[in-house]
Amino acid sequence: MLNKKKNLLSGIVLSATAAVMLTGCGSVKGTKSTAGLWVTMPDKSALLQEQPVASNQSKNNIQLTINADKKYQVMDGFGYTLSGGSAMHISKMSAAARAKFLQEIYGTGKNDLGASYIRISVGASDLDEKVFSYNDLPAGETDVDLKKFDLGYDRQYLIPVLQDIIKINPTIKILASPWSPPVWMKTNGDTRGGSLKPEYQTAYAKYLVKYIQEMKKNGIKIDALTIQNEPLHPGNNPSLLMLAEDQKVFVRDHLGPQFEKNSIKTKIIVYDHNADRPDYPITILNDKEAAKYIDGSAFHLYGGKIEAVSSVHEAHPNKNLYFTEQWVGAPGDFANELNWHIENLIIGAPRNWCKTVLEWNLAADENQDPHTDRGGCDRCLGAVTITGDKVIREPAYYIIAHASKFVHPGSVRIDSNIINGLPNVAYKTPDGKIAAIIQNTSKEDKTIDVNAGGKTATITLKAGAVGTLVL
Repeated sequence: MLNKKKNLLSGIVLSATAAVMLTGCGSVKGTKSTAGLWVTMPDKSALLQEQPVASNQSKNNIQLTINADKKYQVMDGFGYTLSGGSAMHISKMSAAARAKFLQEIYGTGKNDLGASYIRISVGASDLDEKVFSYNDLPAGETDVDLKKFDLGYDRQYLIPVLQDIIKINPTIKILASPWSPPVWMKTNGDTRGGSLKPEYQTAYAKYLVKYIQEMKKNGIKIDALTIQNEPLHPGNNPSLLMLAEDQKVFVRDHLGPQFEKNSIKTKIIVYDHNADRPDYPITILNDKEAAKYIDGSAFHLYGGKIEAVSSVHEAHPNKNLYFTEQWVGAPGDFANELNWHIENLIIGAPRNWCKTVLEWNLAADENQDPHTDRGGCDRCLGAVTITGDKVIREPAYYIIAHASKFVHPGSVRIDSNIINGLPNVAYKTPDGKIAAIIQNTSKEDKTIDVNAGGKTATITLKAGAVGTLVL
């Protein structure tokens, strides 16, 4: 995670909040409606704060038109990476505090965030307290039959926390991403960098199959698997360099056939790296034999622009797209992080066909620990900071909440017009409501008439405000 850069847009600090007024079929002026607006301000004067809704509408306002008849992708959900370190901090909370916290993040009640998608690491990520795989051996030994495979360290923290989350939300989707194969499979014999030895491609495919099978025995269904976290960034610890040609061969000739042989239904997702290299997944998907095993491609945004993701959709419109990682650097500039992440990820990624938006990562402590040595991220701010039972909600908490709380799995992105200074994205939710996330990136207050067929609302967003409107 180190040495990653992003261009942050300037946040605008104001103390005012936002107001909303609604008109609709059967509404009476001055009466309350079932519609609502939830607002966050860059100066924290409002944090996912519900605003009162009344009926009234002006004729001379900015017009935001939502067309529910024009549909795009179905959303899988919004959420966070549950790193091994996150699971460790959560596990060490008291039972009562842990239960309350997990309910808040993954529950679907009025006061819950409704996070519906989780990313985890296959073996260690760089936000674990130590590096490990499920088949660590003494130097010089190999185990192509995986007789010594063991989920090991993950049984201590990650698996119990996942089991608790599944009790709260049995339909939650889990994406797994490996940071490195076992070192005996690698060209450099190290957890960091190196490539997968060609002679161990089948063994590694079987390793990933066995991982999915063993997690299932623990009540954990892996919905999707990316082949390699950041395959073009071998500086993390752990990490692996995997070029597009190598990933194509691995999927086509080894992983895909092993999934098929073992009746594995887990989705295969390629790439899982920055938007500056859309050629990487396109190269793989251009191979028809590889593509038949592949559900889609995953992206981060430490390089490139989010609009580049659409080029993969244009090249392969039958394949899905996912946004799977973006960090917030400690100590976290709330205004700048809110502004940039909402515009580029919460609004920008779905507008460019992504079915998920995930922040990195759920939890760290006040020192941004744990992390591995020789390349682990020592500046990754969690969505929450956990110290004992104390929970501090950081920028990523509110960034994801503006979508996860209102845009549930199965929601369909629908059309909405692009307005300068008012980035937005709209959905039709499974219960028939319209949810629109609207951001005022200008330096002036904006009053907007939102028109969604028979549903209309007028909202005023202060400069810098983010609002989620539900009709």
